[in-house]
Amino acid sequence: MLSEDRDVRQWVAFAGLDPREYSSGTSVRKHTRISKVGNRHLRHALYMPALVASRHEPHLRGFYQRLLTRGKKRQALVAVARKLLHAIYGMFRSGQPYDGPRVFVLPAAKIP
Repeated sequence: MLSEDRDVRQWVAFAGLDPREYSSGTSVRKHTRISKVGNRHLRHALYMPALVASRHEPHLRGFYQRLLTRGKKRQALVAVARKLLHAIYGMFRSGQPYDGPRVFVLPAAKIP
């Protein structure tokens, strides 16, 4: 798998969740997509936890909802999976348990 000297960007690339821009010369520019070059088993293993976290974990749900309001419907779940991978990396490196506010800070509630 990955050795301990790798950084979080290398973990994301290993999972195939890094963005890949498609362009052909100067005239053709398509939407950015995930590269899918990495380990498909890891990417598939992150899908269901990302789906559950986007519905039940308050901080990741806030992140997911924010992307949905921006019209990022397709990319929202992949972004949550990437956030989860960042959180897992941080938990391995620091030895600390999961801490939602470190993943995504919820905006302050508006008081009328």
